[in-house]
Amino acid sequence: MTLVWITAATVAGGVLSVVAAAALALSARVSWIPVLISYAVGTLLGAVFLELLPQAFERADSLESMALTILGGILLFFVLEKLVLWRHCHVEQCEAHDPPLAAHHDHGRSGMMIMIGDTFHNFVDGVLIAAAFLASNELGIVTAVAIIAHEVPQEVGDFLILLHSGYSKTRALLLNVLSSAAMVLGGALGYLGLQNVQHWIPPLLGLAAASMLYVSVADLIPGLHKRPELQATLQQVVLILLGVATIWLVGELTHQHT
Repeated sequence: MTLVWITAATVAGGVLSVVAAAALALSARVSWIPVLISYAVGTLLGAVFLELLPQAFERADSLESMALTILGGILLFFVLEKLVLWRHCHVEQCEAHDPPLAAHHDHGRSGMMIMIGDTFHNFVDGVLIAAAFLASNELGIVTAVAIIAHEVPQEVGDFLILLHSGYSKTRALLLNVLSSAAMVLGGALGYLGLQNVQHWIPPLLGLAAASMLYVSVADLIPGLHKRPELQATLQQVVLILLGVATIWLVGELTHQHT
């Protein structure tokens, strides 16, 4: 039954988020993207502080070792980002932060970086979802919700960058689906491996918390500061709180049924 939950969550987190992102990228207004990102920040922070960290510290043999795991995870994700695995940049320019489609396409260079980074990222997300479900169904569902909420706005940007990189709409969608399928593979391999190595679950929960904390604080929140006006700030705060409330509500509902 746990494998069924993991498979369903990783399929939803991977393939369905890409389809939703493609639909939004092709039809949504650019002004909707900050709305999605603000909500994603809330879900990530909610998952970290309401679910992942309490569970990780509760299951850890040592509070100090868990704290070091989280610190090491944050430093690890910083290094990975510097190595251009998660940030879709190359040496001379960075389409991930420039307005999408603002310049001539780069003959596939940034698109290739997206495929490398996203495939690795999605595989790790699948393993983390598996670890969360092996801890409890409640934690697994909450983790999957947070990852999906983060994936949709990220995939919207990725889809636009693929188009900017010279890919057709059909090929961009296909490549994104194939890349996101790595999440399903990561979930299955995580279930098979972690089931026999239960002591790996607490540190993986710590790494999941570090991942979500780093992405929200280092990548997403700085982008929100580009809109400093009062109305935009209030909107962002409300949407972040809404994201946190979503995680709290999902946690309460799943707790009642477990």
